[in-house]
Amino acid sequence: MKKIIIALDGHAGCGKSTTAKAVAKSLNYVFIDTGAMYRAVTYYFLENEVDFADPTEVKKALNEISLKFVFNPEKGLGEIHLNNKNVEPFIRNMDITSRVSDVAAIKEVRVFCVREQQKMGEDKGIVMDGRDIGTVVFPTAELKVFMTADVKVRAKRRLKEMESKGVSTNLSDVIADIENRDHLDSTRKESPLKKADDAVVVDTSGLTIQEQVDSILKLAKKKL
Repeated sequence: MKKIIIALDGHAGCGKSTTAKAVAKSLNYVFIDTGAMYRAVTYYFLENEVDFADPTEVKKALNEISLKFVFNPEKGLGEIHLNNKNVEPFIRNMDITSRVSDVAAIKEVRVFCVREQQKMGEDKGIVMDGRDIGTVVFPTAELKVFMTADVKVRAKRRLKEMESKGVSTNLSDVIADIENRDHLDSTRKESPLKKADDAVVVDTSGLTIQEQVDSILKLAKKKL
């Protein structure tokens, strides 16, 4: 059976990564969490006090960054490694979440990450989620899906996810953060969040994760 590229784009907190992981597992595809890549870069910048506004500092820092996904058999998925260190436990807190859109808007960072993402998709058989997968990273992807949901629904999901990881916050802060990220993602100059012309819109507001997964698998099987 031929392999395809499945591009899942959409707003923060609408279930992209969770859905993408399950779709990839069902199809025996590789899941690539592009958000984790930008979070890992943000983590490096903050840890090393890189000045986001200084292109020279940014370029120097990117030259010192190596990103790869390493499969964790216990969890059944790939985890992001930064310079051969597993940084998954450190990139999901509010400090990173509140700064990742700023870092992702930097042209040099996007060029760096897009290049790495395109390398990962050369053999197809991948499910990749993000903001610009169907428009910039893989504009010729066989299946493009744009996921969205009501902001309060997304905030409740994100809060539940964060609490399950021991991160303490509240609903109003999460709503404010998501609305801010939506604005930054949609209005940034470099690769803004937008629906590809040939993407299928999936509103997940009233869907369970399994229903989200099933709807995308149905679309994928039509392409296959």
